[in-house]
Amino acid sequence: MTAFQKFLLVVSIIIFVDLLTKWLAVKLLGVGTITVIPGLLDLTLVWNRGAAFGILAQAPEYIRKIVLIGASSVAAVLTILYAYKSGNKLSKVEFYSLALIAGGAIGNLYDRIVLGSVRDFIDFHIGNYHWPAFNIADASITVGIAGFVIYELFIKRKR
Repeated sequence: MTAFQKFLLVVSIIIFVDLLTKWLAVKLLGVGTITVIPGLLDLTLVWNRGAAFGILAQAPEYIRKIVLIGASSVAAVLTILYAYKSGNKLSKVEFYSLALIAGGAIGNLYDRIVLGSVRDFIDFHIGNYHWPAFNIADASITVGIAGFVIYELFIKRKR
């Protein structure tokens, strides 16, 4: 198996886990909230029509679709192309960071195209102060970007 095939396998696993957990969220949370850790973590279904933190949620639908579907598509295509062109040259951090970004972007892209909004369900909060609800795709993108940036700025330079 080539490095790129391994990359696509990891991306596929991330997409599968994201879509499976979103499906489970719809099935299990359609009627309410499940408290996982009282005062800290709940599972509650939120249909997000916008981007992170609800950005563009109130924008006209055609603008939302163009911007959000376009941004997700560009992120997915660019990370996959970068991984393809890099071949075996990627470090493990770069490899997994790019896979997390691509998998998360495609997972949310599916929701935007097929459902018209993204299924968020992880509700992290401290008391009454809530972080906006998110999903596995959002977490994958965030961790992937953080890993890639940290690697490029601090680790790669030292080498």
